[in-house]
Amino acid sequence: MYGKQTEYAIAVMSRLAEVYDGGKTRLSAADVADSRGLQHPFVAKILSQLSQAGLVIGSRGRDGGAALARNPKTIKLYDVFKLFERTDKDDNCPFGGGRCGVGQPCPLHDNLVAVEKAMDHLLHDTTFEVFRIAAKKSRRQSEAPSTRKKTSKRESYRAPQTTKPRR
Repeated sequence: MYGKQTEYAIAVMSRLAEVYDGGKTRLSAADVADSRGLQHPFVAKILSQLSQAGLVIGSRGRDGGAALARNPKTIKLYDVFKLFERTDKDDNCPFGGGRCGVGQPCPLHDNLVAVEKAMDHLLHDTTFEVFRIAAKKSRRQSEAPSTRKKTSKRESYRAPQTTKPRR
């Protein structure tokens, strides 16, 4: 679906969205990296790329740091995705047999089309505002008396790791 750079960039942007207050609060690359469990140099590189694209503003020095360049309501996941991923559509069937949609479809065709549509919807219709809202909600819950219900482990979006059978 997308690579490590895109994943890190979304993590960086989501952290900046969580603290967004019009650009007053700025976070260093180290702050962002530590809060997301990422490597400091890679976060600094990602911040530089996001800044060049006009999504992040930054300044150096004692009171420096990075902030979103505009309101997270106006920044879509796609704005980040397109910086690090190919966005041109490939009509070749990933399972051979020529162009997708010509002739007999592969057994996974309909499922792959559905996944692509869902991904397009997620990227084009989701803004970084969801992270700001979630952070505000989380802060309110942590300030409230301890009435939280025990939650079960959440399902991961990643494919499960398989192990090879021992021989």
